[in-house]
Amino acid sequence: MNPIPRILLALHQLKWRVLKPVTVGVRVLMAGNGRVLLVKHTYDDRWYMPGGGVNRGETPEGAIRREAAEEVGAELGQLRLMGVHTNFAEYKSDHVLVFVCHDFTLTGATDREIARFGLFDLEALPARTSPATRQRIEEYRTGSTTPNVGTW
Repeated sequence: MNPIPRILLALHQLKWRVLKPVTVGVRVLMAGNGRVLLVKHTYDDRWYMPGGGVNRGETPEGAIRREAAEEVGAELGQLRLMGVHTNFAEYKSDHVLVFVCHDFTLTGATDREIARFGLFDLEALPARTSPATRQRIEEYRTGSTTPNVGTW
């Protein structure tokens, strides 16, 4: 495994420890036919929903469409806000907007950040699925129709 992505992450974490930034991120739960798309990054061995940070001057919707295209070559159709969650890990105040999308197409083209991705049965997620990702998928499975608010 290439050590450079892990080194870059460690440098970001050091910067976050010193600066304690407020950040905004987005994730998308891409689901259909009882399956959900998850990604595995080059710098982490867990599975996550596609997503990333919102850039300055970018809307959350624009950010999730960009991230999905970059990470898995996805074009997203209609989005629904599923929730807004706060994460205080890694020494930052991170606010994550989670969207649901049932209408998407995939080219499968990934960027250098994604080691692999896959479609998994909603009730048979990979063993190394991140706890927050598992929780968001469980909220989706239970059919909540109003946005959830809470900790990541």
